[in-house]
Amino acid sequence: MGISLLTVCYLVASVTFILGLKMLSDPATARRGNLIAAGGMILAIVGTIFLYEANGERLHNYGWIFGGIFIGGIAGALAARKVQMTAMPEMVSLFNGTGGACAALISIAEFRRLRRWPDIDIEALKSYLPKLGEFVQDQFKIQLGPSGGELLIILLGLIIGSVSFAGSIIAWGKLNGRIKDVTFRGQHIFNLLLLSVVLLLAGYILFSMDRGGGNIDISDLTVSMNKPVPAHVHVLFYIVLLLSVLYGVCFVLPIGGADMPVVISLLNSFTGVAAACGGFLYNNKAMLTGGILVGAAGTLLTILMCKAMNRSLKNVLIRSFGSMAAAAGSEAKEQGAYKEISLSDAAVILSYAHKVMIVPGYGLAVAQAQHACHELEKLLTEKGVEVKYAIHPVAGRMPGHMNVLLAEADVSYDNLLEMEQANEQFPTTDVVIVLGANDVVNPAAKSDPASPIYGMPILEVELARTCIVNKRSMKPGYAGIDNELFFRPKTSMLFGDAKKVLQDLLSEIKSI
Repeated sequence: MGISLLTVCYLVASVTFILGLKMLSDPATARRGNLIAAGGMILAIVGTIFLYEANGERLHNYGWIFGGIFIGGIAGALAARKVQMTAMPEMVSLFNGTGGACAALISIAEFRRLRRWPDIDIEALKSYLPKLGEFVQDQFKIQLGPSGGELLIILLGLIIGSVSFAGSIIAWGKLNGRIKDVTFRGQHIFNLLLLSVVLLLAGYILFSMDRGGGNIDISDLTVSMNKPVPAHVHVLFYIVLLLSVLYGVCFVLPIGGADMPVVISLLNSFTGVAAACGGFLYNNKAMLTGGILVGAAGTLLTILMCKAMNRSLKNVLIRSFGSMAAAAGSEAKEQGAYKEISLSDAAVILSYAHKVMIVPGYGLAVAQAQHACHELEKLLTEKGVEVKYAIHPVAGRMPGHMNVLLAEADVSYDNLLEMEQANEQFPTTDVVIVLGANDVVNPAAKSDPASPIYGMPILEVELARTCIVNKRSMKPGYAGIDNELFFRPKTSMLFGDAKKVLQDLLSEIKSI
């Protein structure tokens, strides 16, 4: 049997997905990798529309298909072009949620299809059976209903996709401030019980649903068929859907603090697994490969994020791991006094330094100050100052947020140092300027066992000779706790909007 053209399209698309994901690991090739993977997806979509064939029939209803592609493409393009960098994490969550919803809808459609088993012309079958009598046993089984594996994949796609959709929507609301943390006594137990009910109901559907088979007895040419999907199983299926959505909501609602990058990464892996389930159902190699890649990459990234936050994956799955920080932060101890620095003094210190390290954070993104930051880097470099950027793995609101932000301002990737590299260079750094970062530079993570972030790897900026921190105010960071760094002897506070401060700083340095 030869290989169909559609199979070749799926194979090429799968290769582009793998190649594109590999190229995304380097900012220098990320744009090209994204375009290559997008091209592979277009090939897979076009191939499916025009080449897919089942039971001798190809797809139809092209008006609906291309209408949906047109509307969705326009909406996605407009949203992506208009989104601000500060809102990028929300958009990632929203798009990820739509992917989970699609996977759940596929499972719903396939389950509904299982209820429409084909009608059999019994008389025609009886007239044909004697011709096959010598080739078959006295009895054989007709399988019209779903196999156990197919039904399992449908249920997994439904549950995982629904959880990903609901959780991503809640994450989107929390990131843009529309949804607040919600906690209550016994919340962990409630969530575990809710998940257990979902899994038990899914197991009941899987093992109790009649497969829809039938026996044909050739000796007397009788045909007996089993009954179709029972009505109560159909109802239970939608109950599983609703409970899965509820669990997705309850899973993310209590999460707050600096742990949101872990949540986004975890939900992204859920969507990938749900999409892979759809690939299994349709025997679609491109969909299967894409889902596996997203699921595996999301899972690995989740593990790395957990390591960066000093939290286990088990802690992520069953604990309200963001709100604990805020609760502990309410018992803040007296830190002492902080000192401020003027723009002119900061300009002098930076101008005559030999080595400067810039630590970007969410405040930089909020102020849209990445371009001004790059201008400061270029100006200091012209004065003979060595300038590098220290990037914490979970700075911002999603994995890689700071890398994307600085790439938008054309900051050279060679100037971006990962946490381990930066920590090695802080002791030989003259000046560290912290722009909107907070929890990722808090020394309490190393020195205070009572702190909720104790044990979290941080950027050790306090080892530099001088530390200048730019913030709007002395309010705690996203984790809800005070930062010991602000009260250290070598630290000076430079208050104000990051963009305005950097622009004024540029003017002061130029006048020196």
